[in-house]
Order: sequence, then structure tokens, then C-alpha cells
Amino acid sequence: MLNLAPVEEQVARPPDPTGPLPALGLYAAVARGAFRRYSTYRAATLAGTFTNTVFGIILASSFLALWQARPSLGGYDQSQAVTYIWVSQSLLVTVAVWGGGFQDDLQDRFRSGDIAVDLYRPVDFQGWWLATDLGRAAFQLLIRGTLPLLVGALVFRIRMPEQPVTWAFFLLSVLLAEVVSFGLRFLVSITGFWLHDSDGLRSVTLVVSMFFSGMLLPIALFPGLLGDLAPVLPWAALIKVPTDVFLERATGAGLLGALGFQLAWAVALLAAGRGAQWLATRRVVVQGG
Repeated sequence: MLNLAPVEEQVARPPDPTGPLPALGLYAAVARGAFRRYSTYRAATLAGTFTNTVFGIILASSFLALWQARPSLGGYDQSQAVTYIWVSQSLLVTVAVWGGGFQDDLQDRFRSGDIAVDLYRPVDFQGWWLATDLGRAAFQLLIRGTLPLLVGALVFRIRMPEQPVTWAFFLLSVLLAEVVSFGLRFLVSITGFWLHDSDGLRSVTLVVSMFFSGMLLPIALFPGLLGDLAPVLPWAALIKVPTDVFLERATGAGLLGALGFQLAWAVALLAAGRGAQWLATRRVVVQGG
């Protein structure tokens, strides 16, 4: 029987969040598709990698000068400070500190009205975009994450992990950092249901993310109340925590606490995004017939 309900009524009905989830294989296929999509932009990727490397050299040289004047600043020695720069440059695009990734696609779909089609796909809306972003992050980590770090190791004296298992914990931390980043960006993007254009809010959160993630300056150098607040905000999970894991500053119970901090924020942000999505889809109206 044909569904003769008005278009607005049909679109306003949100997908049932309590229904059975699609097979994980579907999400894996979505992630692989995103990986292949980003791998086609070879020239842009190489240009971005070159830019990250140049900025890494400039920042690492600046940090060397600073740490020569102030040894052990923030609890880092010179090699740790330089390593911090190269790891943060490697993670900059991987965890999308500047935003972007799925946000650009989602914003275009808000503008075109194709967002209504997305809501009626036989797959979870949030899960679809998370899988897409994980595929993007995997490619960026492989290219724009690995190459600058290798150049940094050749040009500067950086500190590599002493324990082989640290690499596994570092990759786990990067994965959690990406999920936290997705959670933050999804909340910003979902405001498009109300604002129709989230570019303004994205610009504000970009500045906040750059500062509180520790990308511009290690959070350990923040003074006073700012230094107490920054480590407990979700942005600290993007750069600070993975870098501390790589430098083996977080070990034993401290390592578990750092990973638990990332996991807690990932769960909280995904849950908040799920709630915002449910509220937003209650009011969706397709314009133009």
C-alpha cells in the first residue's frame, strides 16, 4: 500500500534509534569507501604533507630555541619538546583539529536538502558519518601522519617510544582521539538543522580546538586556572593525550587514566550527538516539494 502521508510528516519521523543496528560489515565498507575516496586526491595530500613538514621544521626550531633558554619547561626536555611538535603535526589532520572531513559533505547536504535522504537510509545516520570519518582519518594517518614524523626523525633528534607496546597504545589513543573529534564536530554540524548553515559556529570552534587541544602550545605550559581547566576539557583528548602516550609520559595507572579520559569523552559526546540528532529530526521539513 502506498504511503500517502504528507512529505513533511514522512521526513519528520526519525529513524528508530532502538532498532537493530546494521551489520558492522556495512560500516566497514563505508569506511573503506572513504579511505579510497581520500586516496584519490594525491596532489592535495602531498601538498598538505609538505606544508605540515615545513611548519613542523619552523615550530621545532622555535621550540629548540625556547627550551635552550628555559630547559625542562613544562616538564619536557628538548627532545621531548621537539617530538611533541612532530607528533602534533602528524595528528593535526588525522583528528581534524581544524575541523572538516565529513562536516563539509554534511553542510552541502543541508544546503541542497539531501539531508532528508540521509535520514531515510537503512543505516544509522550518526554511524554512517562516523564510519566515513574513520576511513578519512585512517588515510590521513597513513600519509600525512607518517611522512612528517619520518622527516622530523631525520632532521631533528626526537624521542621515539622505548617500549614496543607503546605503539599499540598510541594507535589506540589516536583512534579514541578521532572519535572524540568526531563527537565534537558532529554536535557542531547537527546545528545545521536549526541554523541551516553552521559555518559561523565552525569558525568559533576551530579557534577553541586549536588552543585547548595543545596544538599551538603544550597544555602543561598554560598558567593558573587555565592550566587546571584545559586538561579536563574534551579537546585535550585530541593532541595532548596521544602525544603524552607517545612520549611515555603516561604509564601504568596514568596510561589507563589517560585512555579512560578519552573513552569517557568519546561516549559522552556520541551520546550527546545522538540526543541532538533525535531532537533535530523531530522538526525536519523538506522545502520545495
